[in-house]
Amino acid sequence: MVAIQFRIGTRKSVMALAQTEEIARQLIAAHPGLDVEIVKFETTGDIDQTSKLLPHGGKGGAFVAEIRKAVISGQLHAAMHSLKDMPGNEETPGLVIGAALARDSASDVLVLRSGVSIDDLRRARGKGFKIGTNAVRRAAYARRLFPAIEVIHYRGAADTRVRKLDHREMQRLPEGGEVGPADALIMARSGLERIGLAARIAYEFSPQEMLPAAGQGIVAVECAALDFETRRLLLRIDDETSHRCADAEREVLWVLNGHCNSPIAGFSTIAGAQMTLTASVLDEDGRRFIEASRSGPADRPRELGRAVGLELLDKGAAEIIERSRPR
Repeated sequence: MVAIQFRIGTRKSVMALAQTEEIARQLIAAHPGLDVEIVKFETTGDIDQTSKLLPHGGKGGAFVAEIRKAVISGQLHAAMHSLKDMPGNEETPGLVIGAALARDSASDVLVLRSGVSIDDLRRARGKGFKIGTNAVRRAAYARRLFPAIEVIHYRGAADTRVRKLDHREMQRLPEGGEVGPADALIMARSGLERIGLAARIAYEFSPQEMLPAAGQGIVAVECAALDFETRRLLLRIDDETSHRCADAEREVLWVLNGHCNSPIAGFSTIAGAQMTLTASVLDEDGRRFIEASRSGPADRPRELGRAVGLELLDKGAAEIIERSRPR
């Protein structure tokens, strides 16, 4: 049997490689003759671990754009993305999500440095402590949950962030100077599990406390829309439930026309033939908060996402999002 070549692109980070290796494993199991080659990219966001992502075009420009170009040019058959890193307010002509793997946990969690307990953070609602994150959504929720807390800019791959936390390293700031050290980090449970650091989780936020980012916990495989052979191969590893949740949550982002500096959250679940979708928009200090939740047929996820997005707009989401746009 002649092996079929399949080239998939990914970032060089430990987590991205673990996610891509899982895609390769599933593809080979579904297509025993497939020869999967993982092509590693060092993206702008990986090279620059100091700046905020906005100057690089947000997460899309920092982590996604370079690999997408390789798919469009035909250098790759497909690209691995963490779905939450894919811009939801724009379309990339010629590309589609060919598969979404079964969703891992979508929860956000706290990782603490040695000597700090969850009780320390709960006392005085975090007064005197510093929590690190680069996600504006996590920062907004943290300020909402712990009004006295100092949220600091914190960049780097997941394993790098944990190392900096443990070594009490300062974080360089985009505008110069340093901040820190951090006492705690807010991170994704799924990412920590992927890189073998789940034991570091000190507390898991419920969706009621901190609604996840749209697509969090979902690994997406993107390919050329007209590459029907690649789409046929990917279809065998596509998880229908996960893909429907991805469609619903990303539709909210599309309706809201959010940008990388918008604290927007969205999370859906499916029970039988019904899907429930909850989404929220916060201002950056977490004080203004609007939320919408609806249920509908699971086989019409985009319609449900559109309805939830429109309800958020009716409640004033556009004003909050516009205020958060960089001037």
